[in-house]
Amino acid sequence: MTFAHSFGARSDIFKDAKRHGLSTLLNDLLHREDDRIPFDILINGQFLRTTVDEFLTKNGINAETTLEVEYTRALVPPLNVTSFEHDDWVSAVDVLSQSSPVGAWSGGVQDGQERILSASYDGLLRVWNTSGDVLATSEAPNNGGRITSLKAAKWLSDKKFVAAGMDNTVRLYKYDDDTRTITTSLELFSHRWGVEDVAVHGPSSRILSASSDCTIALFSSNAKENPAAASNLLPNSTAASNKRQKLSKPDRTVPARGALASFTGHSSPVSSVIFKPDDATVAYSASHDHTLKTWDLPTSTCVDTRTTAHSLLSLCAIPSRNLLATGTSARHITLIDPRVSATQISVMTLRGHKNAVVSLDTDPSSEYNLASGSHDGTVQIWDLRNVSTGGQVGEGQVGESLHTISRHGQSGPMKGHGEGFKVFSVNWDKEVGIVSAGEDKRVQINRALGS
Repeated sequence: MTFAHSFGARSDIFKDAKRHGLSTLLNDLLHREDDRIPFDILINGQFLRTTVDEFLTKNGINAETTLEVEYTRALVPPLNVTSFEHDDWVSAVDVLSQSSPVGAWSGGVQDGQERILSASYDGLLRVWNTSGDVLATSEAPNNGGRITSLKAAKWLSDKKFVAAGMDNTVRLYKYDDDTRTITTSLELFSHRWGVEDVAVHGPSSRILSASSDCTIALFSSNAKENPAAASNLLPNSTAASNKRQKLSKPDRTVPARGALASFTGHSSPVSSVIFKPDDATVAYSASHDHTLKTWDLPTSTCVDTRTTAHSLLSLCAIPSRNLLATGTSARHITLIDPRVSATQISVMTLRGHKNAVVSLDTDPSSEYNLASGSHDGTVQIWDLRNVSTGGQVGEGQVGESLHTISRHGQSGPMKGHGEGFKVFSVNWDKEVGIVSAGEDKRVQINRALGS
């Protein structure tokens, strides 16, 4: 609900009015006596956080100027709904719902049948319902003694998901909601070090993985499309012992395949990778080497590199604005225009976290809102129209967060910063809410009242 009007800066409606006064006036004009709506007021595209006179003075606007005024339903603070406890740190969460991308790929998910996928440092995957019941738990993978801690997991369809972690392997799993079972159906090998992130595109059956070995790999979820896996990448395999293994071991119970393509160009670990939302032949990657790269997947080439001032730890797309949001080691979020024609690296900088920003997701109901998870133990909620002043040269506009979500324990809110409270993953879903996971061994759900 957004409405716009033009008013003169000297209009009586603005005279010394503060934002909450205008919100009250708008409810009166809409004849909402009992069911009052909290509104945010925007003047010339910026939130009004002071009196109008103060806004005009601060922005150097003449009192004779005509102002474009918008009023929109305010984003109210999301409340803690519930949390699910695990045995170890929870590294990743993903939601299957009617409005999620994978829900659309799968032909829709019935109301009440939402599922939450979680990946943990104990090497296990779990599927939950929104009541906090564990519907299924995977078995620990047989990986030849490698460390099994998982770092990433994504639904591919309502019956399949992908996960990867520190044992260098990307795995495809089948999930049966009727029998409540999880089985490994395919193992994919390309990386020599741990996998930090995965991205999926259901319609094309494509999977991307980002690794600490500085590479990105492209796979198909259809086993036969992938080439044979390199023997030296298989668990317990070396070039010298591979022949003996073939003679002494029968065929693997789970198919092993290699990558359709491997992408090199980053000089430090690749922290995050995504498909371009409207074109799955294009991908973006963020790295500790300070760069954001654009890849043309059919030709396996890097077509653009944007160099920033800090290590990049997370990445998500804001399609309506043609922007990418990147979380940094320097505690802020940088918004970048990835188009080749763009002349400025940083379009906007979002400041408010007190530690590294390691996960990002957009509001499915708004083109302006963003959620970020950080090692400071919080999830911050942002509106790209909430602009402040005083940014440094090269940062573009500077934004401030609207709300802070802290971790919750059994006895109420935990302290926000320090060991034990890092947030590792955040997912914003229209039906379920803001789902986050972290070092406190919990998946937490927050939702605004009435949503």
